[in-house]
Amino acid sequence: QVQLVESGGGLVQAGDSLRLSCAASGRTFSEYAMGWFRQARGKEREFVAQVSWSGRSTYYSDSVKGRFTISRDNAKNTVYLQMNSLKPDDTAVYYCAAAAHYYESYVPSSAYDYWGQGTQVTVSS
Repeated sequence: QVQLVESGGGLVQAGDSLRLSCAASGRTFSEYAMGWFRQARGKEREFVAQVSWSGRSTYYSDSVKGRFTISRDNAKNTVYLQMNSLKPDDTAVYYCAAAAHYYESYVPSSAYDYWGQGTQVTVSS
């Protein structure tokens, strides 16, 4: 089992930045690929970013590429999502997730095993 707890959400204005954190406990954190997803009200959950177990490989959705950066600190069992140039369309509940995937390749959303409870990000115009 892996427990995930997100933090760092809040209310910001368009153009501002936020950094989300996701603290993991339980199984060996470094054996998991980590992802960030988001779900806006009335919409389906969507993929945002992924980082491989080593931190060497990252993947982003087109909607956030160039504005968001995912990273991890395996010594602290934590994954981060730095969000810059925020837009009202980024408003959503953000979830982190873990997938048992000891490779550098992309992990499909269906392969994620564990999910956090989410943190709300609201971007006002």
